Amino acid sequence: MLTRRSLLQGLALSSGSAVSVSGYAFAESTSMVVTRYRLTPPSWPDGLRLKLALIADLHVCEPWMGVARVEAIVERTNALAPDGVLLLGDYVAGHRLMRFSQPVANADWARALAGLKAPLGVHAVLGNHDWWDDPEVQRNRRGPTAARRALEAAGIPVYENDAVRLDKAGQPFWIAGLGDQAAFIERGRAIGGKQRTSGYTGVHDLPGTLAKVTDDAPVILMAHEPDIFAQMPDRVALTVCGHTHGGQVRLPGFAPLVPSRYGTRYLYGHIVEDGHHMVISSGLGCSALPARFGVPPEIVLVELGTWPAVAQS
Repeated sequence: MLTRRSLLQGLALSSGSAVSVSGYAFAESTSMVVTRYRLTPPSWPDGLRLKLALIADLHVCEPWMGVARVEAIVERTNALAPDGVLLLGDYVAGHRLMRFSQPVANADWARALAGLKAPLGVHAVLGNHDWWDDPEVQRNRRGPTAARRALEAAGIPVYENDAVRLDKAGQPFWIAGLGDQAAFIERGRAIGGKQRTSGYTGVHDLPGTLAKVTDDAPVILMAHEPDIFAQMPDRVALTVCGHTHGGQVRLPGFAPLVPSRYGTRYLYGHIVEDGHHMVISSGLGCSALPARFGVPPEIVLVELGTWPAVAQS
């Protein structure tokens, strides 16, 4: 089976220089772009204009995503002047990436994220790695995770099947946050002396989350993994996700490894199905390998509602 590792090795061989390929991969993994989407979901209230910044998949570790880089991401996000900031999970590096890097204390990256500024607040959900890389949580089969405690200690609320009602200029809307869909690793039988993963169990509860929405104001749902979109009811105006890294390694028409049961259906970007809208960020960090091809790290800015046309220069 083709993996990110084998693809990188193949690219290195075909170029004739592993150094040049790995140098490009490192350069792309430490770059940063701002990707903008402007959309109006069905039944979106007239006059309600929201500007939301999405930050996903930081995977904080040294030297690729240290505290200084998180601070730079915070500064760039604040410069966009969003109404609110949505943090979409996977703050920790992940055990496979740690073969190439050094950990950063949870309190340090959370303190850096506390520098985010938005009049309607900063709101967070957790990702699968925030659960997987907490041995005590995996043993006890319950949270809270160390990542959640760090975020909350820094003053950032974490949503796990919960919702909050906000308003802008007197017009209400809801921010809802779904529990992670792959929080607990299920262990199968050992093969060749190595314990195998047989699947994952989530802590997500979509009906329970939406039951906390008590009026007909529009709902923006944060979820780390995009697969839940296949079950999304009309009640949700917009779903925002991370997790896929946009493939992390992607050539034209080809993404060899996508962590979704739907393959490339929910790979990246603005997706519309049956009138339902979802935006998937490619994230900012790396998973498994400290490299990206064709998928630069990004901050996403979503502008909801009808905005004035931008004059062309």
